[in-house]
Amino acid sequence: MTIVDLGPQTRIVARLAETVTDEQLSAPTPCPDYAVRNLLAHVQGLSVAFRDAARKDFGPTTDTSPNAHVPDLGPGWREELPKALAELADAWRDPAAWTGDTRAGGVPLPGAVAGAVAVEELVIHGWDLARAIGVPYEPDRAALESGHGFLLGMAQDPSRGEGAFGRVVPVPSGAPLLDRAVGLSGRDPGWPGPTA
Repeated sequence: MTIVDLGPQTRIVARLAETVTDEQLSAPTPCPDYAVRNLLAHVQGLSVAFRDAARKDFGPTTDTSPNAHVPDLGPGWREELPKALAELADAWRDPAAWTGDTRAGGVPLPGAVAGAVAVEELVIHGWDLARAIGVPYEPDRAALESGHGFLLGMAQDPSRGEGAFGRVVPVPSGAPLLDRAVGLSGRDPGWPGPTA
């Protein structure tokens, strides 16, 4: 089990979110059903859900499928999202979060797997957001390596099918690690981003 400090990656995502203008909230993202506003709401929701999964604090936040509905932002999101991200990182700093069993999205998971999912989600959704608003993105290296490892394991699981992440997009083996992780998540690393 590798414990990853989520703090550096949550801060990267928080800084990206801080740069989003009101005009960009309706922009498309690499997630076909999500505009930027929905993506930000999803990140906020998953931050709360995985915070509670780390704490083994079960209830609606850990037991509701992320596919239950398309999330949308509330009026206080600019304050609530960075707070949720900081609380997420803090919760996973407790070694006990990575042990035993927990739940997220209504799915029972070992703590170490839930932590790996949280890391992967932050890395990939950070890329989604950066690409959607047209800014450079460099994830935390430890988070990227962990997220790539998790996604690679998922891709090699024959029972996965298209799973939660969609069909793997082939990426050359010599491509940057971020592009390989993005492809494993079912996204095209060449997604063009915002148009002029």
